[in-house]
Amino acid sequence: MATDDPMAGRAGWGLTAARVVKSPEGLDLSAFLDRIESEMEDAASEVQWTMNLVLGEIGIHCPDHRDRALAIGEKLGIYRDYPVSKGCTSPFAPIWINEMVSRQG
Repeated sequence: MATDDPMAGRAGWGLTAARVVKSPEGLDLSAFLDRIESEMEDAASEVQWTMNLVLGEIGIHCPDHRDRALAIGEKLGIYRDYPVSKGCTSPFAPIWINEMVSRQG
């Protein structure tokens, strides 16, 4: 994930997102949120998308970090105005996190 190659960075963040969903134990989620908060705004678009994926998955699957994930999403505003088809959920992290959490019952 610490590379200038956007595809390698994208792959690293994508693997991290999968790990957050499947087994977040042992991951330093606060450190990931720190990196997302400081790096996502200036990241290449390919990397930015998967960083947003990690942000969303942390917010959805890790309740202890949800408020911070929501706050980071609001602060950065990335994908706030992303066009979304009717019936689909926005990739804007606060909307996406809240929608997926509401579906958890």
